[in-house]
Amino acid sequence: MDAPPSCYGSRMRPAATSVPSPFSQALRLLAERRYSAAWPLWEARREFMRPRITCPVVEYPEWSGGDPSGMRIMVVVEQGFGDQMMFARYVPRLRELGAHVTVACHPVLSRLFRVIADDWTPFYVNQPLPPADAWTFIGSLPLRLGIAAPLPAQYIGLSAPKIGGVGVATRGSLTHPNDANRSLPPESAADLLQMGGSILPEDTGAQDFIETAVLIAKLDLVVTVDTSVAHLAGAMGVPVWVLLPDAGLDWRWNDGIRSDWYPDARLFRQHPTEGWRRTIGDVRAALSAQ
Repeated sequence: MDAPPSCYGSRMRPAATSVPSPFSQALRLLAERRYSAAWPLWEARREFMRPRITCPVVEYPEWSGGDPSGMRIMVVVEQGFGDQMMFARYVPRLRELGAHVTVACHPVLSRLFRVIADDWTPFYVNQPLPPADAWTFIGSLPLRLGIAAPLPAQYIGLSAPKIGGVGVATRGSLTHPNDANRSLPPESAADLLQMGGSILPEDTGAQDFIETAVLIAKLDLVVTVDTSVAHLAGAMGVPVWVLLPDAGLDWRWNDGIRSDWYPDARLFRQHPTEGWRRTIGDVRAALSAQ
C-alpha cells in the first residue's frame, strides 16, 4: 500500500463553500456502497473536515498498512463520538492481526474503548501522545486494513439485568453540521418521548458512554435520531430504530432504507412534505404492532 499523505496534505484548505472533488466523490461512493473505490478518496476528509480531524503530536510515522504483527499502533479518533464508535469495529481486527492497540480518545469514551483495545490514552489538541511504533486515524482503518465492506456492527459485549422498555434520544450535538435537520424540534421530541424515557446523558446523569451502554443493555429497544446513541446501540446488538432527516442524509445510512453499517437497524426517513409528524406516527404504529 502507498505511504499515507502528510497529515493534512500539501494543499491549502478549501473555502467553506467549496467541496473538494475527491471528498465529494468519496461521500457519493460510500453512500452507493462502492467501498473499494471510496476509501482512498475518503482520505481527503483530512483537509475538508478540519478542525473535526486533528493531527496528533507524535514522533513516529503514520501506519500505511501491511502486517501489523508485533507493532504498537496508536489509533487516533476523529470527527464526532458516533463516527468514532462506528469505526471502532476495526480495532479488534487490528488486534487479531497481532498489533498492540492503544486508542487516543476523549475520556468519556475511554472505558467503552477499553472493552475492545489494549489500552487508551487521552487525546487533546497540541498535547503529545505516548510512544508507539506508528499511528493511524480510526477512520482510515478500513483502507489500511484492506477491508472494503463494513465489518459486522456488533463488537461491544456488555451484559446487564434486563428491565425492558424503550429508550429514546431526540437530539444530537448542536455542533454537528446537520443538527438543525437531524435533531427533533421540541413538539416532535415531546411526541417521541411519549413512547419511552430519554437516555441522553444530560437526562440520565450518565458520566460517560459505558454508563449509557449499561442503561441501553437493559432495554428492549432504542429509538433515536442520527446521533451517537444509534451507534452505541448498534455496536451492542441492541435493537435500534433510527429517525433520519430528509435533508442531509449521512452517507453511512446508504439509501435511507437499509444501512450496511447497521443492517439490523430499522430506519425511519423523515417525510419530505409532512415532516417529523408523519415519521413519528410511523414509529408509533410500528411500536403498537410489536
